[in-house]
Amino acid sequence: MAGIKVDCPKCGTRTEFSAANPWRPFCSARCKTNDLGAWASDSYVIAGAPLEDASSDAEPPPAARPAGRPS
Repeated sequence: MAGIKVDCPKCGTRTEFSAANPWRPFCSARCKTNDLGAWASDSYVIAGAPLEDASSDAEPPPAARPAGRPS
């Protein structure tokens, strides 16, 4: 039985999407690593409003405070 063929998300090469391909859905370790690098360098972003800055000097929310200590 032939496996399902998909396009590599990085380079577009047709590749088998099965347990026989350890890099699925990518065609190679190189494409998988390049894609991870793109996420790590913020080349890809998920659309939406930016989150508020959670700096360390901000007071934690009430649920995160240790019990028995007044704020």
